[in-house]
Amino acid sequence: MSTTEKVLLAIDVGNSHTVCGIFRKQELLWHWRLKTDRKKTADELAACFHTFLTMQGLHFTDISAAILASVVPTQLLAWRDFCKARKWPLVVVDKTISKCGMEIKTDHPAEVGADRIVNAVAAFTRFRQAVIVVDFGTAITFDCVSSANEYLGGVIVPGIAISLDALSSNTAKLPRVDISTPPAQVIGGNTVDAIKSGLLFGYGSLVDGLVRRIKKEYLPEDPVVIATGGMAEIIAPYADSILHTDCMLTLKGLQLLYEENTPA
Repeated sequence: MSTTEKVLLAIDVGNSHTVCGIFRKQELLWHWRLKTDRKKTADELAACFHTFLTMQGLHFTDISAAILASVVPTQLLAWRDFCKARKWPLVVVDKTISKCGMEIKTDHPAEVGADRIVNAVAAFTRFRQAVIVVDFGTAITFDCVSSANEYLGGVIVPGIAISLDALSSNTAKLPRVDISTPPAQVIGGNTVDAIKSGLLFGYGSLVDGLVRRIKKEYLPEDPVVIATGGMAEIIAPYADSILHTDCMLTLKGLQLLYEENTPA
């Protein structure tokens, strides 16, 4: 990669997984997904990330700057140290960020997760109308933005992996199942299909039900619904209300916020 090109590292640290992306201008060139380890140090991050870069023929010196959103405080510090050791200018998405281009109209704006603001910014920039972002992460979040580009708040639901873990660990005979292969119908003819049906059709119906109720509070606006997150593509076919899916929405939002908060 040319040393004259400005290359951005975008880092989204979630409770279960961390997603990183390499941008050249507005183009997402590569992205990686790794398990979030709350105890991982800056040196361990460096060793892990060096492997990712090497796979693409890249080196730390190819990166010009970084932007970070984290919901895990210990990893926020580790990633800060990691970037500082490489002398990368770093933008951190938190309550101190100077420009997000969106008014936060919640009761306590500082409590809103960084990833939720990033998703809201990315979705509104894409559609330029009222929007609901459904993010399928450790928790499933619904983030609501008005047509006036105002973050209104949202809904938080326990995620699919949490439900799977609770089901298998708190029952004597119910197994942990792989939901990547769908059941043939809603009525499961065996235990595995019954669990799959409950999770896939159940969460799809949950999304549709909540979106229907949320839209009543948007009247007369009609928000578009977009899904993101690690489980988005699995659940989206079971939720009629989801019109778009973009698993890279958070990384794209980070790139937009970096451009807003750094000199041209």
